[in-house]
Amino acid sequence: MTTTPLSATSRLYWEIKGTGPAVLLIAGTPGDGGQFDRVAAELAAHRTVLTYDRRGTSRSPSTPDWQTTSVAEQADDAAAVLAASGAGPALVYGTSNGAAVALELALRGPDQVRGAILHEPPLLSVLADPAPVGAMIGSVIEEGMTSGGPAAALEGFLRFAFGDDVVGSWSPPLRERMLGNAAMVFGVELPAFQAYRPDEAALRAARVPIHVVVGAEQAAPFFGEAAAWLAERLGTDVRTWPDAHGPQFTSPAELAAAITALDPA
Repeated sequence: MTTTPLSATSRLYWEIKGTGPAVLLIAGTPGDGGQFDRVAAELAAHRTVLTYDRRGTSRSPSTPDWQTTSVAEQADDAAAVLAASGAGPALVYGTSNGAAVALELALRGPDQVRGAILHEPPLLSVLADPAPVGAMIGSVIEEGMTSGGPAAALEGFLRFAFGDDVVGSWSPPLRERMLGNAAMVFGVELPAFQAYRPDEAALRAARVPIHVVVGAEQAAPFFGEAAAWLAERLGTDVRTWPDAHGPQFTSPAELAAAITALDPA
């Protein structure tokens, strides 16, 4: 467990375990690296595994003047973790909004990355008609805000993303950290990520292998649409992996095996 300074008053919390080729795991909303504890334990038998709390999340507190972010800023933070660890170049696995960070890291810092796996990136900006998806997510958040404020809204959003069983299974410390990010999620993170659209020329010119995956049990079709858009521009196919949006919680051993299979180094 260590921290990496981003400025005089801002630091990133990260953890490293295991030995072997490096794998960096990037969490979706909210970006608490504790989401990967079980996957990291599986991978650490044969890999050096890096996890971290994204800027302004959980154990990586933000500065008082930090009011906006971007996927590029988040990718630079991931690069800072890799540089501080000295473990790279790494295979990078990102899930949900963390997949957008993994993608930008692979495009912006290919010397630090030997490959990227993008799991269900929710790229609303590339959908043919994003309005219904935005309205559905908005209604979930609004209902939570009305019933219990930001923390209840974030819990409702996470239950929508992962399912009731997953959210109900979290340990008290993880649950407290996750829901404690509500103000940051709605005020800073979601606006930035919902506006993100990858540069198509950069996708076609990607210098490292980038894999796009969707869960076999994912019922929301917009994940498949976004994945297909990405895969076409990357010149690859969409892979089908275990479960739906939260395999790090529901099938960590299978997820670790799938990651390792794409990185036999």
